[in-house]
Amino acid sequence: MRKNLTEKKEPLCDKLLTVVDHISDGVFAVDLNFKITFMNRAAERISGYPIKEAIGKRCSEVFRTSACEDNCPLEQTIKTETPVINRSVCINNHRGERIPISISTALLKDSKGNTTGGVETFRDLNQVRQLHKEYEAKYTFENILSRNNKMRELFNILPTIAESESSVLIEGESGTGKELVARAVHELSPRKDGPFIGLNCGALPDNLLESELFGYTAGAFTDAKKDKKGRFELAEGGTLFLDEIGNISSAMQIKLLRVLQEKTFERLGGTRTIAADFRIVSATNQPLDELIEKGDFRKDFFYRINVIKIALPPLRERREDIPLLADHFVQNLNRLHQKDINGVSPPALKILMNHDYPGNIRELENIIEHAFVLCGSGIIKPEFLPEYLQKGNSIPAIEIASTMDEMESLFILAALKRNNWSRKDTAREIGVNPSTLYRKIKKLGLKIPSHKEE
Repeated sequence: MRKNLTEKKEPLCDKLLTVVDHISDGVFAVDLNFKITFMNRAAERISGYPIKEAIGKRCSEVFRTSACEDNCPLEQTIKTETPVINRSVCINNHRGERIPISISTALLKDSKGNTTGGVETFRDLNQVRQLHKEYEAKYTFENILSRNNKMRELFNILPTIAESESSVLIEGESGTGKELVARAVHELSPRKDGPFIGLNCGALPDNLLESELFGYTAGAFTDAKKDKKGRFELAEGGTLFLDEIGNISSAMQIKLLRVLQEKTFERLGGTRTIAADFRIVSATNQPLDELIEKGDFRKDFFYRINVIKIALPPLRERREDIPLLADHFVQNLNRLHQKDINGVSPPALKILMNHDYPGNIRELENIIEHAFVLCGSGIIKPEFLPEYLQKGNSIPAIEIASTMDEMESLFILAALKRNNWSRKDTAREIGVNPSTLYRKIKKLGLKIPSHKEE
């Protein structure tokens, strides 16, 4: 009887080894001296180290990860009997190339329960990141990232707006990306080979703003030791971007109006008339029509700069972009700081999705950078987010997602709730067809209140 059991066990073991040898994740096992006793083909392919040469060597000699010296995951697992799950590190392959991977570890025990070593699985994140780049590219337009319907509509008309020579006014709250849109107008226009010159009008008093725009001649004032070109001249043949234009005084508005009407100007202290050849794109975080009603903004100047208006929605009205933007910021920071953070965990993402972002995209970027600094490796968790976000954001265990399907379910359910369970309105908000949303709901097995179904 025992002989028969042994005969059955050995073929089963061989089958398991065959399966492990053909999976796409790298797998290797070590003994208590951290010498490799087994390695599958994927581990050979990713590391570039032949299996025959690897067997018997210490794993640190073969994989040379960024954690081998002082934070070895396998050593940690063997000492504490605690597995490591999805830690991001980098290996240096046989060709000296740096490969980002995600690793998990577990103990190896014999039939008596004694620890005999450890096993590590790892996944090549280069392929994952390539897929991420392809996905991100689908929703990127001139460095602007969005899957929101209003933003996608803007992407469609922006080339037409850019082709004209008309003045453009971009309205939106602080941090919504007004300068990115201004740059897109420039890059898509016939003036793209000319300069893009920007100036924040709200940061300067009138006298400095005037000298910055018009330039000055030597001797125009005490510190004017030599001639200096202003932004009007520097923008010759290109685009002049005036940010926070709602903050300039009525007196300065009159001076700017003259330049826009006559297309000429003079430097401060000068007498020579200079022709102006630039396109003006302005931006404001204040509704200018309200400022006009209060008498704080001139109508004639408003009509001159407001030939074409672009209104940017705040981030709280395009929440479907939060996961996309958060992941984009994480990847940018990874490249900048040579780290390997995998992204944002579902519980942390839930907190981000529930925040209203008075600072909009700029605030989200700062939040991600804050969390990135505190997160040594792996994935950004709620405890790495700024403290003000964590208050009042306790997450019921039932809503903590551990898979992509669960995360997608939470995202869709939240969108449905915001839209009073209307599939049509929800599809419009998250930027998909209603039929696509219906298939997602069916696939994920989401329950919608019967009286709310369409």
